[in-house]
Amino acid sequence: MVQAAARLLGSVERALGVPLPVRVRAWDGSEAGPVGAPTVVVRHRRALRRLLWKPGELGLARAWVAGEIDVEGDLYEALERLAPLVWERDGVPAPPPAERLRLGRELLALAGPLPPPPPPREEVRGRTGLRHTLHRDRHAISHHYDVGNDFYALVLGPSMVYSCAYWDGEGTGGEGGTTTTLEEAQRAKLDLVCRKLGLRPDMRLLDVGCGWGALATHAAREYGVRVTGVTLSREQAGHARKRVAEAGLTDRVDIRVQDYRHVDDGPYDAIASVGMAEHVGAARYRLYADRLYSLLRPGGRLLNHQIARRPETDEEAYRVDPFIDAYVFPDGELAPVGRTVTILEEAGFEVRDLESIREHYALTLRRWVANLESDLPGAARLAGPGRARVWRLYMAASALAFERNRIGVNQVLAVRTPESGASGLPLRTREWR
Repeated sequence: MVQAAARLLGSVERALGVPLPVRVRAWDGSEAGPVGAPTVVVRHRRALRRLLWKPGELGLARAWVAGEIDVEGDLYEALERLAPLVWERDGVPAPPPAERLRLGRELLALAGPLPPPPPPREEVRGRTGLRHTLHRDRHAISHHYDVGNDFYALVLGPSMVYSCAYWDGEGTGGEGGTTTTLEEAQRAKLDLVCRKLGLRPDMRLLDVGCGWGALATHAAREYGVRVTGVTLSREQAGHARKRVAEAGLTDRVDIRVQDYRHVDDGPYDAIASVGMAEHVGAARYRLYADRLYSLLRPGGRLLNHQIARRPETDEEAYRVDPFIDAYVFPDGELAPVGRTVTILEEAGFEVRDLESIREHYALTLRRWVANLESDLPGAARLAGPGRARVWRLYMAASALAFERNRIGVNQVLAVRTPESGASGLPLRTREWR
């Protein structure tokens, strides 16, 4: 009898039309494929049942989260080898119908009794109504952020900053190029945001999507400003308030569980939105820009720090990545940076600076993955094995996406320039003084 790994490898290669660049180990212990390559371990036939019912990325994701598929060896190398076959097959023709039917029968014989098991519990549930309503946004934010502050502390480190750090050195991605620690790089990012905003003592700063309070605390302590931080995550807010109290800054920092659409106590002298706008959605982005413009005093600055995707030839064909949508950022949407700049300008802002820090995010993600992998059993105890597997895959794949320029991240500095035209910015803005 042909062992399961060889049968599985043969079926997959015929379906793809190319050799599989990884080794396969099946549930019966058999192996097939190139020796020395990273090994994809199919621990249970249930993984095949998932793929038969949900071919493509969502079926693979469910099997990964459930622990039915794993990788032995370098996860980054495995993902790089598999990316052209799983995520970058646009325009590759599918096998003809007769071949698809034959392949389906082969996989069905390997998969065992149907139907497939239910989706892992980590998959987002209960999404109803239109995207980006107040209720649905609260649900999406809770799914992503309310998974335990201790889990995020393990991944993010003591800074508890969940956005791209700002590294020194000559690194262009990967693990090399800098000896800066993650904590130093995150502090440098917080300080860069404050300097770009031109913060001065007793100015009012609105921190939209304030996370666990790192920027609010830094700005109040180092620049003497008064900060209002808003988040939809109760766990984030609780940690941020504790952090503010421990720093002795309760008279200067107000942390609220509040949607940015409900903030009505402007004007503010400056607004920071760091890693939050990805949750807004294309249909609501103009409302977001209009709201921030209305909350800012004339002459005030906005720093919008946001992940961007590459533009599509047909923008109507853009679809959210199914794994990210189901397990990581429900309803999250990325936009090309040009579209973001256009909408900010349409809302009345004058865009004065745009800095791409794409390579910095790749470095940051690799440090987060290293933190997670240093204590996978602890991460599983804190958030559950499935959640730990979600974060490991999502962060490793995202690091490669930033390194390969499939996605980027940009800091856009904009001003609500008054009618006089006086922006208040220095002639040489990159000095940030």
